Amino acid sequence: MNILVTGGAGYIGGFMVKELLDQGYTVVVLDSLERSKSDQLDKRAILVQGSLLDHQFVKKVFYDHPIDAVIHFAGYISVPESTQKPELYFSQNVTATLVLLDQMIQSGVHKIIFSSSAAVYGTPKQIPIPEDHVKAPESPYGESKLMVEEILKWYGKAHQLRSVALRYFNASGADLDGKRGEAHAIEGHIIPLAIAACINDQPFKLFGDDYPTPDGTCVRDYIHVLDLVQAHLLALKKIEQEEGSFAYNVGTGKGYSNQEVVDMVKKISQREFVITTEPRRPGDPAELIAQVEKIKNELGFSPQYSDLETIISSAWKWHTKTDI
Repeated sequence: MNILVTGGAGYIGGFMVKELLDQGYTVVVLDSLERSKSDQLDKRAILVQGSLLDHQFVKKVFYDHPIDAVIHFAGYISVPESTQKPELYFSQNVTATLVLLDQMIQSGVHKIIFSSSAAVYGTPKQIPIPEDHVKAPESPYGESKLMVEEILKWYGKAHQLRSVALRYFNASGADLDGKRGEAHAIEGHIIPLAIAACINDQPFKLFGDDYPTPDGTCVRDYIHVLDLVQAHLLALKKIEQEEGSFAYNVGTGKGYSNQEVVDMVKKISQREFVITTEPRRPGDPAELIAQVEKIKNELGFSPQYSDLETIISSAWKWHTKTDI
């Protein structure tokens, strides 16, 4: 089976490409390399560099390579940047996806797995958050993900497109041997930031310690990237067997606080570093925890590596082997 992976040179995409290749799939990676590097990309994959906004380029990719299904990671992911440059996010995340989908339909490709986000929910009204929770994004990033989910639904009705939108909670971690891990052009995730502060002996900013949580800091549901990749394989199997448009939370149903994350970094590293408490950031809910019964029951998803110690120990191995 031939899989096109957009954004395959990125953090999650890189893990996905390796696993697909290990499973015997033929993989074509489409990536602009604007915010990623090809040095982490598995050399067995076919890399085509260019933008999804370039209609002729995308058309040529589908003309040159047999494609049976698409796993769509490509897009911008910084919530703060999206509030400052909404036009960039709607262009890169929505318009680019429309170009991709239109070429898929023209080429007779009717299966896609989409990287969505818990950001589609906004501030939740119930915890854990079920998939049918009201959608109220609080950033252009979250809005862009929800818009694509709606587009996928309507393309399913009009063009028989089969799709699964996977709503990631907090993707995290690295290869257990530390050979591959998380690095973003714009880093906003707490685990790599805390590890960087630890390694570089710099203060780490903890935003808010007065939330209605056990220790006063935000609580988040973390999913190890290796488990996240397995969710994509299960989703691919789903649309190979069934027609329809589906959406699933990808998390564990368990939350860890920001303070617990920082404490675990200290435990794994066996180092101390300064923590400074800053005011809450606008739009940071107290808790974001996934309800995961649907993905477990329908896809058979069962995370293996998403306890906090495994997540941070694997990330620590990666970052201590890599310039930060």
